[in-house]
Amino acid sequence: MTDTMTQRSAIDVPAALDFFDLDRDFATEELALRDRVRDFGLREIAPVIDEHWERAEFPVSVLPGLADLGVVGGFIQGHGCPGLSRRAAGLVAREMGRIDGSVNTFLGVHSSLGMGSIYMLGNQEQHDRWLPSMARLERTGAFALTEPAHGSDSVSLETRARREGDGWLLNGHKRWIGNGHAADVVVVYARDEEDGQVKAFVVERQEDGSWPSGYRPEVITGKIGKRAINQADIVIEDLRVPAENRLEHCEDFSGVNRVLAATRGGASWEALGHGMAAFEIAARYAQEREQFGAPIGGYQLVQEKLATMLSDLVSMQLMCLRMADLAEGGRLTGPQASLVKMTTSRKALSMCRTARDILAGNGLLLENQIARHLTDMEVVSTYEGTDSMQALIVGREITGLSAFTRSRR
Repeated sequence: MTDTMTQRSAIDVPAALDFFDLDRDFATEELALRDRVRDFGLREIAPVIDEHWERAEFPVSVLPGLADLGVVGGFIQGHGCPGLSRRAAGLVAREMGRIDGSVNTFLGVHSSLGMGSIYMLGNQEQHDRWLPSMARLERTGAFALTEPAHGSDSVSLETRARREGDGWLLNGHKRWIGNGHAADVVVVYARDEEDGQVKAFVVERQEDGSWPSGYRPEVITGKIGKRAINQADIVIEDLRVPAENRLEHCEDFSGVNRVLAATRGGASWEALGHGMAAFEIAARYAQEREQFGAPIGGYQLVQEKLATMLSDLVSMQLMCLRMADLAEGGRLTGPQASLVKMTTSRKALSMCRTARDILAGNGLLLENQIARHLTDMEVVSTYEGTDSMQALIVGREITGLSAFTRSRR
């Protein structure tokens, strides 16, 4: 075997991240958005995120720059929002995920779930009252659906709402609510005691900055992932909400499903971003790190790992793009979205674990980034439905049989 057959220049790592030349199919404005978000992440987020992650504090300093990016509000039309296409919104989540999952979660919670609930379920007056200031990030939002006993089965939520006088009285318990302690506007979902249907209510901070009586959020501590975005455990006890703060067009759980369907896919795009970061970190390290007198990238074990990572990466890229195109045309089904979420979560988590393995002990250090992506992917694999729940949705589509509930006999 000649030297020319055994030795050649290494592929440029950024080029490898687009191994199937997919960027060629993006519109000019989509590529400009990708580059703008990427540049913001590298300039504003990357230099500060490790220290905030270690302290479990959100980097509030990035909010002005995030507001200026023109991405807050995502798919929402008007009210200072960009009205992004599915591909464009996916690129935002992907590029944010490449930098950091915590900031991406904040953006998703505020922009897609919080603002999205108001946009899709509120009336025109409610749009005008809340959306413009939220689009400017003058006020931040949260989405309170999950409860201590109801995660995957959120349809069974137990928080109650009772009509009382000219308003509503809410009682219940919410958990894992991103930004739920720090937001200015929180959309709380509760079951109407009269008709048993789920309604949506907007809880606002008071003029002095305090929460109204009956809304008691507490930051959940001890997390090992997404440490730079805080989740809240919220006790709701005799919380009074004005009648005008009930979102007019949420009459049952189908309203919640409309919001979730509109934001479906965000976690898959974020997983792709974490996978891209993992591959980039591992490939560069393999080229630079020497052991036993040679770069570790020259060893068969490492090359096999990198090849598998690249295969997974391309698979995720193709699935996310197809998902976005189906969604843009109104043809994306729930089982299709579940298959993408299941696949991207599993592959991205595996890629992060492989990258950590390639970096060995150095992979445990925050300064080398992969530990943050790895633990953040543990979170992505859980929210918006665990990969096990997604598999059951796909399994039901294949067999026509539901495995969600089984006889207790």
